[in-house]
Amino acid sequence: METQALSILVENTPNVLSHVSGLFSRRGYNIDSISAGVTADPRFTRITIVSSGDELILEQIEKQLNKKLDVIKVKTFSESGSSVCRELILIKIRVKSTERQAVISLAEIFKTKIVDVTNDSMMIELIGSQSKLEAFLELLEGYEILELARTGITGLTRGSSDVKMF
Repeated sequence: METQALSILVENTPNVLSHVSGLFSRRGYNIDSISAGVTADPRFTRITIVSSGDELILEQIEKQLNKKLDVIKVKTFSESGSSVCRELILIKIRVKSTERQAVISLAEIFKTKIVDVTNDSMMIELIGSQSKLEAFLELLEGYEILELARTGITGLTRGSSDVKMF
């Protein structure tokens, strides 16, 4: 099973996210993560969807998306370095006062931010590739994770050669 990240530029209209995600649910395709937000031009929204399936399913997803009326452009993010993808994660862990310095040291290695500290917990913000986030989570295995929130991947292709101005 392969995983594919798609950047979908759509018209910024009501229900556009529902239409795009509905395509996945109607056909039984899986969405691993989804993020959406308005672009520099408020007429458009960029939706980033990570989906998994075999090569045929992933190809079919891209074709079906391109048929949607409110979809302007679909790009596939590749691992060849032609795109930059990031994800944000917030992690709240239980920390005793004697463990704080160890967590702070670990956070510094991964260039995270400590965004909240209480008597018994710390909240850490980490931005990076999925592999970086997974590596950090593995190192936190000795700590109790109280809460965790991930944004899902978002990204852009490198350079300006495929940028369209409308």
